[in-house]
Amino acid sequence: MEVTLHVFVAGQVQGVGYRDGLCAQALRHGVRGWVRNRRDRTVEAILQGEAAAVEAVLAWARRGPPAARVTDVTTLPASGDLDRPYQGFDWLRSA
Repeated sequence: MEVTLHVFVAGQVQGVGYRDGLCAQALRHGVRGWVRNRRDRTVEAILQGEAAAVEAVLAWARRGPPAARVTDVTTLPASGDLDRPYQGFDWLRSA
């Protein structure tokens, strides 16, 4: 079963290679979507793929790379314009 989740990650997650790591994990597990930094110092992502693959990426997201300190990961079902088919995994400009 495919899922599309809107993910918000809080903590020390900018300037530590978090987006690069999330991209690598998504590609490794065949998950589509995107990731970007937000001005409020969080990271936002869309993860789309088979439920088990998305969960594997989320498991990594809860830890992050070694220099990160993740304090919260919030996941919501994607809705509106975000609930659409994605191809590949993109690293978007900050929002």
